[in-house]
Amino acid sequence: SIPNMDFLSKNGELGLVKTVPDRFSPGSDVANLSVMGYNPEKYYTGRSPLEAISMGLDLGSNDIAIRCNLVTLSDNMVYNEKTLLDHSSDEISTEESHELINEISKHFNNDYISFHEGISYRHCMIWKNCDELFKLTPPHDIINKKINDFLPEDSGGKFLYNMMNKSYNILKNHPVNKKRMALGLKPANSIWLWGAGKKAELPKFNDKFNLKGSVISAVDLIKGIAICSGLESIDVKGATGTLNTNYKGKAVAALNALDSGKDFVYIHIEAPDECGHRGEISNKVKAIELIDSQIIKPLISGLNKYDDYKIMILPDHSTPLILRTHTKDPVPYIIYSKKELNSSNKMYDEYNAKNTFNYISNGYEILNYFLTNSKSKEGDLK
Repeated sequence: SIPNMDFLSKNGELGLVKTVPDRFSPGSDVANLSVMGYNPEKYYTGRSPLEAISMGLDLGSNDIAIRCNLVTLSDNMVYNEKTLLDHSSDEISTEESHELINEISKHFNNDYISFHEGISYRHCMIWKNCDELFKLTPPHDIINKKINDFLPEDSGGKFLYNMMNKSYNILKNHPVNKKRMALGLKPANSIWLWGAGKKAELPKFNDKFNLKGSVISAVDLIKGIAICSGLESIDVKGATGTLNTNYKGKAVAALNALDSGKDFVYIHIEAPDECGHRGEISNKVKAIELIDSQIIKPLISGLNKYDDYKIMILPDHSTPLILRTHTKDPVPYIIYSKKELNSSNKMYDEYNAKNTFNYISNGYEILNYFLTNSKSKEGDLK
């Protein structure tokens, strides 16, 4: 039940856009860079550097940032034979996760290695003066699989593997996890390191589009893109990056930003993606319906006071429930303008979007198309 999205779709342009270039793994980092107008072929340096910037961490030119998930592994077998049960440890609370990351820091922090607290299960490790980048596997790609074939390799990779292995013995009997298990929740019994990259630099959004903008998200990755691109990052109380987030608060914050003089607001909601990873069909439907009723509906109401406005709606990437991980499938977009009404006369879904034959093959062109109704002729945005 998404009457507000369906209204915008029927009275706007509906189509498909490919947000993940062929040579990249499908992820929120690459996909959101594309949607925000940055060609990943030029500007992608890894996921974790963007998260590190959001966390206020300063990376040197020879430093690498590595994403650190708190995950749930099976408690049988030796470490490398365990199965990854949950990439988010039942979406562990930020307060609980900070206790566990602080414990990890006590064991591993030194002059070169440091662990830093993030939100929920998402944290960061900095490795100073490291020239090596590693092939590391996102944990959400291997849910319910044995980890043996997905562990870090090579010299530096083995160092990371050793920390992951040792972390299991550090965390498995921690009081936080004992309490979680008593409540029927999965323990956060291991760290999982992935998403390594070097310091990121992006052209400023205002220089590209001559617009003042804000970003609203609970996820460090998206906040990092905002900071790198010179956009204001707005924190909303109660925004979590999970199903139980402050949807209404994000809509209010967006309208306030526009009232205060901003030209553009990028609202990011993580909930459908998280529900996809967890294989929760009813919660994924609920998340999409909450976006429709508690974000899209008040936005339409609040924006109608302006002579003109435009809204674009799309997923950054797909996370099919049957796979529980990201794919490169093109995603359905809506572009609606109050003044320039189109008439797709189609409800918002993938099938209808495909049948419009509107297709944008370079995802990084969609924002320019949304803002100016034209695509760049130079393969990148000015």
